[in-house]
Amino acid sequence: MNKTKIIATIGPASKSKETLRELVVGGMDVVRINMSHATHEFATEVIHYINELNEELNTNVSIMIDLEGPNVRTGKFVGGKAFLTLGDRVRIYMDELVGDSTKFSINYPGLLNDVPYNSIIKMNDGMIELQVLEKGTNYLLCEVLKEGIIENHKGVNIPGIKLSMPFISKKDYEDILFSNRMKIDYLALSFVSSAEDVLSVNDILIDLNNDHIGIISKIENESAVNEIDEIIKVSEGIMIARGDLGVEVPMERVPSIQKNIISKCHNIGKVSIVATEMLATMEHNIRPTRAEVSDVANAVLDGADAVMLSGETTVGKYPTDTLSIMEKIIDSAEEDLDYLSLLDKAMRTEKQDITGMIAYSVVECADRLKCKAIIAPTISGYTARKMSRFRPSCPIIAVSPDRSTVKSLNLHFGVTPIFIEDLSTFDKIIKKSKEITKTLMDTNEGDKIIVTGGYPFKEVKHTNFMKIEEF
Repeated sequence: MNKTKIIATIGPASKSKETLRELVVGGMDVVRINMSHATHEFATEVIHYINELNEELNTNVSIMIDLEGPNVRTGKFVGGKAFLTLGDRVRIYMDELVGDSTKFSINYPGLLNDVPYNSIIKMNDGMIELQVLEKGTNYLLCEVLKEGIIENHKGVNIPGIKLSMPFISKKDYEDILFSNRMKIDYLALSFVSSAEDVLSVNDILIDLNNDHIGIISKIENESAVNEIDEIIKVSEGIMIARGDLGVEVPMERVPSIQKNIISKCHNIGKVSIVATEMLATMEHNIRPTRAEVSDVANAVLDGADAVMLSGETTVGKYPTDTLSIMEKIIDSAEEDLDYLSLLDKAMRTEKQDITGMIAYSVVECADRLKCKAIIAPTISGYTARKMSRFRPSCPIIAVSPDRSTVKSLNLHFGVTPIFIEDLSTFDKIIKKSKEITKTLMDTNEGDKIIVTGGYPFKEVKHTNFMKIEEF
């Protein structure tokens, strides 16, 4: 029962119900649908399949919609792609046209005014670089500094330049309304630059009377790195999206930025997700590289809540094998995780209140007594989230009669959410806790669990008890 969660992005290689079933059984915790490429029809089909599988398999896989955000993209090319040769000149048109090796269009006409002369424009994850030489009435004339193949609808990055395009486009707004209708669990916001960007989406959710969807802010540019403390405060969690981030800032800075953000999220009790090219080799090969294995393991050892698969499961040849490999890496790395250090770090930044002190005591006791599990009866999920921050070495089994709470907890480190019908009496909870523990893991005579939460259930808003039970 791995504690670090796995997010898998769904695409053509994984959209069938059969493949989704294999991914769910294999340990996928959260499905991600990238609206930069997906349609509402595609997303609806995937969401329906996941809901059906959750019913059939008695699982609680969560659903994340990733908004396109204020992203500049190329238009279409003859044959779907073109090769830009070193030293050649190419025109970037603001009006839509079919591109080739001498010209192409983009989806953001305002780029003409936003970029100064001599600006560097990067494409294809930074593999292609152009320098702005001249500005025409509706085009930029550029020189190719790094050659390569460019394809339809690929991202365009202009490092160090803040674009004037609005954070929420008409498409993003429609996708937010769609997410609300489909009752998804998380929204991932692309190209966040400030806390105000996050709050603008939160305002829409408030207008929709939706207090369930959690906002995950993706860190992909220098501005977001500079504003990270404020962005963390207003977000449910942070995704370190290393693809665009490695284009917008020098790639050698990305590892330290990643570690710093994971640490900050842990300090404040927010979710941290490490994403992009974690097992990229497995898009085409049955085995990852040793460097990729180390990359996943290091994210786990740093205390990240979740790691994410992108191209590996959307277009890769081996989506289920990739998930299996990631599960094995996580399982091995968690054996060496310094739980006591993470507990001590969380304690030093914890508020001195009843819930915090009980949560700390529960996790410390669970670690010292080598408990099989911590059982957290919860209505809102608050108790389980608090326990997760203290990173216990045993699983946190969060039992709740609220299905939306159960779904929202699936992204948090160490939390295994379970739906139950009733939280009426303390004796029933103790009995049910033992039954659930026996179902989920092997137990022997003398094994212990700790039950913790707020009692009377539905009446108190904070954690106020812990009880050690022995098998």
